[in-house]
Amino acid sequence: MIQAVCIKQVADTETRVKVAADGKALDPAGVTWILNPYDEFALEQALRVREKLGAGEVVVASLGGAGVAATLRNALAMGADRALHLRADAPPPDSLAVARALAAELRPLSPDLVWCGRQAVDGDAAQVGPMLGELLEMPCVTAVAGFELEGRTAVVERDIEGGREVVEVQLPAVITTDKGLNEPRYASLKGIMAAKKKPIEERPAQLGEPSLEVISLALPPPRSPGRVVGQGVEGVQELIRVLRQEAKIL
Repeated sequence: MIQAVCIKQVADTETRVKVAADGKALDPAGVTWILNPYDEFALEQALRVREKLGAGEVVVASLGGAGVAATLRNALAMGADRALHLRADAPPPDSLAVARALAAELRPLSPDLVWCGRQAVDGDAAQVGPMLGELLEMPCVTAVAGFELEGRTAVVERDIEGGREVVEVQLPAVITTDKGLNEPRYASLKGIMAAKKKPIEERPAQLGEPSLEVISLALPPPRSPGRVVGQGVEGVQELIRVLRQEAKIL
C-alpha cells in the first residue's frame, strides 16, 4: 500500500510573529518553524497503517522554500520512507494552487491513501485536503478522529455537534485528520540517524497562475484594558447597566 502524507512547515505557535516590511507576509527573521501539528496526526496514522499491514510505503510531500527540507527530514526521522520537496521560494496564499501542485506530483504515485492535517495553524483555511480529493478524483473525509482499515474499506469517525459520525469510504481516498485521532510519536535517535540516508527529491512546484493575492497583512489591534465596575452583589446592577447601555450586548 502506498500512502502519501501532505505536510506543511508553519511558524511555532509560541513564536511572536511580525509583519514583513512589504506588509503582505510574515517576517521570517527569528521565527521557529515546525511541522504543522494537525499534520503530525496524519503522519502518525499513516505509519500505524503501514505497521499494521507489515508492508507498504509512506511518502511525505511538502511545498515551500529551502527551509522545508528540515521539516521533511523530521518526518523521515519519525518513520516516513521518502520525501518530495516541491520547491517554491514564495509559496502562494492560494490553497487551490497548492492543491494543484501537490496533486500533480501525487497522481503518478497512485496512492491508496492521501493524508492531510485538518488545517494548517497559520492560514486555518482547511481547504487543501478537500481540493486534493476533487483533483485526484478520490472521496474525501475531513476532520477524522477515529480510523480503522478493513481491507479496502476505511471506517472513520468524525466529531460533530452532539456526537460522532461514522463514515465508510472505499480506497483510494483522501483523509484529513483532527486532534484525538492518535498520539504522534517522537523521532528516536535511531530514526534520526536513519533519516540522514533517506531520499528527499526536490522538484519545482507546478503552481500555475495565482487566483488569490494578499493585499495587506496586519496583526490584530491590542486589547483595551479591563475595567472593574463594582464589587460583589453591589456591582451586579452596574454590570448589567454597562452591558446594556455601553456594550449593548443585552
